Amino acid sequence: MDISKALVAKSDCLNASDLTGAPIVATIAGARKGDAAKPVVIDLVGMDGRPWKPSKGMLRVIAHAWGVESDAWIGRLVKLVNNPEVIYAGEKVGGVEVIAMSHIPADFTIPVRISQKKVKQHHVAVLAEPATEPWLAQWQAIKNALTAAGYDGDSKQLLATAGQVIGANWDHPNKISAEDAQKVLAAVREDTPDEAPAS
Repeated sequence: MDISKALVAKSDCLNASDLTGAPIVATIAGARKGDAAKPVVIDLVGMDGRPWKPSKGMLRVIAHAWGVESDAWIGRLVKLVNNPEVIYAGEKVGGVEVIAMSHIPADFTIPVRISQKKVKQHHVAVLAEPATEPWLAQWQAIKNALTAAGYDGDSKQLLATAGQVIGANWDHPNKISAEDAQKVLAAVREDTPDEAPAS
């Protein structure tokens, strides 16, 4: 019996404790603004709507490897693990770390802060890109953006809407090129109202 699901913490986001049993490989569906403590929220395919809220150290790792434009991360893979040595408020609480990434030419090592006084050399390995349907993450990101902009409907209707946004027409989401996907995301996000400021 695989008990991995029983280890998952009851939370609205991915936690280090979720990775106690083993690392996971996840596909990035999109990234969005977070709050002051966790400024970027990364949506992952197949995580039951529970996003990853990376630390600033892990954001620096991702930016070093893939650049600072988060739309370019969509469809790419990360291997995440719990590092129990991560310290917060003077105690070892653990943290989610990236140990491998797709779409990088070679392994790399960069300094990452794990506490106020401690920096470690963090190593990231090359993660082989899957041979299976990478368009799924891209399509999920488009659907997420359309929904956030107030569009609704089933997948067929959303596909038609995505095409109308840039003057294109597809009979299946897997026909959307990466270039067209970026155009759709950029156009839809321009039309998405900013979140109201917190009171």
